[in-house]
Amino acid sequence: MEQVTHASDAYRVLNIRRDAHQIVVKAAFHALASLYHPDVNPSPDAAVRMAELNKAYAALRTPDLRMVYDQVGSKPQPSAKAWQMGAAAAPPRHTGRSDSMVIDFGRYDGWTIADLAVHDPDYLRWLGRHTSGVRYRGEIERQLVAAAPAPKAPSRPQSRRWSRLGI
Repeated sequence: MEQVTHASDAYRVLNIRRDAHQIVVKAAFHALASLYHPDVNPSPDAAVRMAELNKAYAALRTPDLRMVYDQVGSKPQPSAKAWQMGAAAAPPRHTGRSDSMVIDFGRYDGWTIADLAVHDPDYLRWLGRHTSGVRYRGEIERQLVAAAPAPKAPSRPQSRRWSRLGI
């Protein structure tokens, strides 16, 4: 049986109120990360603090993840991996679509790229730029284009003469 890990309150780690706007969550993370990132701050405490910041921001970075965190709270979880998976795995993990590749690592292990294009397109954009996503790049581009909303049809261009008359 896995050891129960202690999970700090994400709001306290980021020094924000529970009713803070989503923009404040992001700004607080970036401000604190600029202070405690190991590339900037060489102290051993900075690496520990940065890990706490990453974990807290992962729990609160989107409204959906934040809602799940607020429901679960900062209670101890069976493991850090299970805590992250519980927050990220709100929709069904795999719809059985065989036309899309399946991610085989990380918190989206077992998800299809098509499902991720709908659930977390920002992650897919990041993965498409990252070295770990090299083998998925073509599929990521295809699925992001397919999942993008259709562009709004342009209105009929009017000539200046008719637009001045209100026609």
